[in-house]
Amino acid sequence: MSRHTLTDTIVFALTEDIVAHRLAPGHALDEARIGQRFGASRTPVREALRQLAASGMVELRPHRTPTVTRVNAERLRNMFDVMAELEALCAIRASTAMTPLERRALELHHETMGQAMRAGDVVAYRLGNATFHAMIYEGAHNDYLRELALATRERLAPYRGAQLEAPERLAKSDREHDAILTAILRGQGATAADLLREHLGNTRAQLASMTTG
Repeated sequence: MSRHTLTDTIVFALTEDIVAHRLAPGHALDEARIGQRFGASRTPVREALRQLAASGMVELRPHRTPTVTRVNAERLRNMFDVMAELEALCAIRASTAMTPLERRALELHHETMGQAMRAGDVVAYRLGNATFHAMIYEGAHNDYLRELALATRERLAPYRGAQLEAPERLAKSDREHDAILTAILRGQGATAADLLREHLGNTRAQLASMTTG
């Protein structure tokens, strides 16, 4: 799986705080205080804030302290809709284009994620989740489609990672991945596409419940 970084820790912790309204719109995000909280230098803190700004959760202004923005629910919904369609298209193509080695690698990766799920290791599962989806993008064997999917995913990554903290979400996510994997391995592209749309819909719904809960 991908390596977990201090930047990742900061991104997901702040995302959870923003989604749960512990950090309200307009709240100033002092780099030094964030650094003290996580034992981090300014470099990972600034990278984390940059990622959050790309996701629309933080406003970065020249020579001013970054602030929490009000999440635009409609824009977030639109981003998830586009992400779902991009991933669905990747799944359709991957179901026939993936090589035997790629199929086996995806299967083994899913098994490793299952171990993280059973251990309750959210950090490992979160990183494995990003890799699982990226392997499907790669398996589509369309460089432009992969670039679009990765770029959109980067904007949504903090949201997608934060919702995995919710109780029972790891197990549900693992079951959803298992169904997606099975459809891809069987060459059932349309089924895999529908399952991925449902998977992203469940992710968005979980975020909505965290935001309003």
